[in-house]
Amino acid sequence: MLDKIEKVSRVKNPDLKFSIVIPTWNNLEYLKLILNSIYKNSHFNHQIILLINEGIDGTVDWVKSQQNIDYVYSKENIGICYGLNICRSLIKTEYIVYANDDMYLLPDWDLEMSLEIEKIGHKNFMLSSTMIEPTDTSNPCVIVKDYGDCIENFKETELLREFKDLQKEDWHGSTWPPNIMHIDLWDLVGGMSVEFSPGMYSDPDLAKKCWNAGVRYYKGLGKSRVYHFGSKSTKRIKKNVGSEMFLHKWGMTSKTFMSLFLKRGDKFNGALSEVELNSKLKLKNKLKRIYKSF
Repeated sequence: MLDKIEKVSRVKNPDLKFSIVIPTWNNLEYLKLILNSIYKNSHFNHQIILLINEGIDGTVDWVKSQQNIDYVYSKENIGICYGLNICRSLIKTEYIVYANDDMYLLPDWDLEMSLEIEKIGHKNFMLSSTMIEPTDTSNPCVIVKDYGDCIENFKETELLREFKDLQKEDWHGSTWPPNIMHIDLWDLVGGMSVEFSPGMYSDPDLAKKCWNAGVRYYKGLGKSRVYHFGSKSTKRIKKNVGSEMFLHKWGMTSKTFMSLFLKRGDKFNGALSEVELNSKLKLKNKLKRIYKSF
């Protein structure tokens, strides 16, 4: 695998706040849009690291022409688990932000993250921005408001005018991108688990590893916002059976972890408490694990 991967470090600016790692898979126009949103709407200067999988749509040549971007290029699609892990060695700041290429980051998304990190005062946390999505997927952490489901019908001007008026409180359950964590925590838990390649359920797995390492602060920031067009890459990929993998690895379903441990979608009220599953739920998870083994 390594002989098919090119890794390039070009960013020299020492005044960088976060390192934003963005996997992209033949999605050049969306990639250009998220990068423009970072340049246009960020409060701070950031290091941008791209994970380019294949790049046969012109992505490789375009990125090589952009001198302010570091990148990893794989001729084959290595997924986000291997990809994010190999991007780690390019990071030049203390914080890694993982974002998808089908997102548009809104003004001061990073300022809100920075203010929260200062308030926390330690490294044991995972924070997420709040996504605004065009369709209702019953995700309690998302704001549903349609500003377009693709670049062709994207209502950028309307979104920029209205996004601050959309109501959303801080919430429990940070796992999915855009998320941020300290690189010391990333290194402590070993980054992404490659057995989840190409990446389905690798987010809750990372959160569970952090939980086991003592993290109890999983916060979604209501004022740090991004627009998410919705799975422009994952719809095309052959997915791993991540839910079953999570169950076999941790002895519980991801739903159990997200709802009972991380309290996903509940109003944020501070660090989470320890959790002891009752006998009935332990048995239910055990039986489900046995059933999925056949």
